[in-house]
Amino acid sequence: MSQTITEKILANHVREGTQERGQEVGILIDQCLTQDSTGTMAWLEFEALGLDRVKADLVVSYSDHTSLGFKGESTDDHIFLQTIASHYGAKFSKNGNGVCHQIQYERFGIPGKTLIGSDSHTPTGGGLGMLAIGAGGMDVAVAMGGGLFYLTVPKMMKIVLTGKLSANVCAKDVALEILRRISVKGGVGYFLEYAGPGIKTLTVPERATITNMGTETGATSSIFPSDEVTREFLRMQGREADWVELKADNDAVYDKVIELDLSTIKPLVAMPGMPDNVFDIEEVAGTKLDQIFIGSCTNGSYFDIKIVAEMLKGEKVCRDIDVIVSPGSRQSWEMLMEDGSFLELTKAGVRMIEPGCNACIGIGFVPGNGHLSLRTVNRNWAGRGGSKFGKLALCGPQVAAASALTGIIADPRDLPTVEVIVDHLTVDDYLILDPKGPEVDIRRSPNIVAMGNQTPIEPVLKGEVLLKLGDDISTDAILPAGPMTQHLRSNLPEISKFTFCYEDETFAQRAVDANGGFLVGGDNYGQGSSREHAALAPWHLGIKAVFAKTFARIHHANLVNMGIVPLTCDTDGIDQGDQLEIDVSNLDAQMVLKNLTKGTEIPVQNPLSDREKKMLRKGGLLAYTAARNA
Repeated sequence: MSQTITEKILANHVREGTQERGQEVGILIDQCLTQDSTGTMAWLEFEALGLDRVKADLVVSYSDHTSLGFKGESTDDHIFLQTIASHYGAKFSKNGNGVCHQIQYERFGIPGKTLIGSDSHTPTGGGLGMLAIGAGGMDVAVAMGGGLFYLTVPKMMKIVLTGKLSANVCAKDVALEILRRISVKGGVGYFLEYAGPGIKTLTVPERATITNMGTETGATSSIFPSDEVTREFLRMQGREADWVELKADNDAVYDKVIELDLSTIKPLVAMPGMPDNVFDIEEVAGTKLDQIFIGSCTNGSYFDIKIVAEMLKGEKVCRDIDVIVSPGSRQSWEMLMEDGSFLELTKAGVRMIEPGCNACIGIGFVPGNGHLSLRTVNRNWAGRGGSKFGKLALCGPQVAAASALTGIIADPRDLPTVEVIVDHLTVDDYLILDPKGPEVDIRRSPNIVAMGNQTPIEPVLKGEVLLKLGDDISTDAILPAGPMTQHLRSNLPEISKFTFCYEDETFAQRAVDANGGFLVGGDNYGQGSSREHAALAPWHLGIKAVFAKTFARIHHANLVNMGIVPLTCDTDGIDQGDQLEIDVSNLDAQMVLKNLTKGTEIPVQNPLSDREKKMLRKGGLLAYTAARNA
């Protein structure tokens, strides 16, 4: 039977279930990654499994989100992550080595292998031909221990690329064009698979930019074929032996096909609000800027930053704004040093910052009240940059460089053509530490607090609607990133106090006073980051169930993992303050939500697999896993 690339990889990894679209399967995971924002809880959860060491082929713990150590608690987390990784047999990537996704595909990615990470942008690895999926930390903890990762086999969307990008147009523009066409919801329930003659014109870093941004469509993952371009990239990484050819069969079946002629794409900008709020450069050119940030896991490769250096060579950036460049990895950093680009950028007036996530999640360079920050990152909703009062716009490196010269959004096609060819890469893994084993003592600070026990759900759930929310509520809205919370990721009691603080700063205390209750949302509830804390914190505050019209994939899984019941229904007739009641004693039966305040009954759909129902009955993934092991 003919297969897509995704189906071929799945076929080699399915260990439970039937590999049919729409069916749940358990797959073996080859590689796992965690990072210092979500990794502290993931490792605490791994410890709860009671295993002697990690079982997956490769586990890498990264320190990248709070690598600048802006709070002492962050530094404590780094020491904890380094020592626990070494103790249990995982590699550790130190502060300054760069962003997990870029390092993973540069130094560890293998075409045809599976990867899950406790970060929603893990699909970046699809640029190298990996089946790479973002997941909650608890799912990653189980996979690190050799357990299966469960997912519903999605539908397949084929994106056929033809032609070649025009001068000063880039892969980020391709990703933004796809978002403009299908929206932040258009990829939900799909794998995105790239094909066509146009892919041969794209480097691996360009492909990684596109698969990174595929996350913003809601897709489970995105993947490119593994071809001679992939092979050449791995050769430059000193890893040609890891290369295998990987492509879809000619008559593979797809549920949806989109065709995109690369030669027709213009420079694009996603203006504040959502990544799909996309405009042609002509529509927004001239918009005044306050700040420009270039880097992140989306556009932090040597290829990307070298383009910026060439465009700014011999020029000066506008002194009315700040221009910050943060390469995505130590490899990019050293290459920019070696070829003189670092000095050219510095002379141009750019502030060079060590490799890491940094401004992307609001650790430093937080835009001021009403300020517009143009960024080569992947997300731009309110609060993403560290303040709900700042505004973010998304673009590619070329638009960012052109705009840096003028202080306003500018069209890079008005500048001389820049073409960069990379023929070698420097390999330096000094800041990647190999594990030493059980003789390493795990160092824990008072800020590292073990999670409480999971208990079975009650047969009848009753309580108040503590918050009524609209469509597209992101995990950043549920629990913000940035300087308010980033140092508290290992301290659930403290970080829970910030739950929904952008939406309603009284929420956490009201939840405590009410002894928990319910949340009600609209479409696409929990979109965005894989941030497990957006489920952990509500669980800690006693949230029993979430009712929404639809859920984002990762957040839905995280809610189940924590023992919070996610149910879908028409939520228009429910208001904040309403008293609700629902019988969940039989999760296999048709359920009805009773609105005791209004005297109405609402039919409830149950988007749960048999495995998820068993998990909820036990109280969550850790309790379920412990029971199975027993």
